[in-house]
Amino acid sequence: MDASWLITNLFAAFLLPPLNLAISGVAGLMLLKRKPRWGKGLLFVSLGGIWLLSTPIVAGKFLDSLAPDPVKLTGREADAIVILGGGRIRNSVEYGGDTVKSYTLERLRYGARLARQFHKPVLVTGGAPEGIGAAEGRIMRSVLAEEFRTPVRWVEDRSRNTRENARFSAAILHEAGIRRIYLVTHGWHLARAMPEFRQAGFQVVPAGIGYKLDGNVELFDFIPNAQALLNSHLASHEWIGRAWYQLRK
Repeated sequence: MDASWLITNLFAAFLLPPLNLAISGVAGLMLLKRKPRWGKGLLFVSLGGIWLLSTPIVAGKFLDSLAPDPVKLTGREADAIVILGGGRIRNSVEYGGDTVKSYTLERLRYGARLARQFHKPVLVTGGAPEGIGAAEGRIMRSVLAEEFRTPVRWVEDRSRNTRENARFSAAILHEAGIRRIYLVTHGWHLARAMPEFRQAGFQVVPAGIGYKLDGNVELFDFIPNAQALLNSHLASHEWIGRAWYQLRK
């Protein structure tokens, strides 16, 4: 397993919900007897934070804070489609090996739609960050060909993160004379991905997914659930990732 990937992700886990709030709660319990005000305050932060981040309305606003406005695409804005990987499943029983996670599948579905609609060549990008198993880019190519009947012209299979997605994709596409791209990923990921691809020398047209037309607020939007907590985790990951990339420019 790649040591740098492991260290980075372990460090990030302590900064992200729910682990950061769980640690706050444990610290609060330990301080209750010696410093009751501090202990109660930490417990309030822990329980209140988990409650808020688990409500769909808060998690939704948190994710929406990242996504740029959707763009109406015509097929004239770019010369190629770049689809970013969103994770893979190791040793899937039903597929007889490694396959893509749901986020990647959603991106592939939309990328295939754009390729059929605009007749643009496709690049898929994603490596094997853990250092084991099939590279995500190669799995993505197989899924597009076998399940969406969409050919892939280029495969980038060395990257371990979004910054490397951009740099390694640039090495491939610039050689082919491609400078304008449709960037396919989730809306909440575009805020971190677009600057990296621009820095790598691309004119980026966002082709985001995950936008919702229905903005109505319902009663269940205020009731905590696990999916909302996951969305808050994703939003926190993206905000921290953006800050980290700014520090490492």
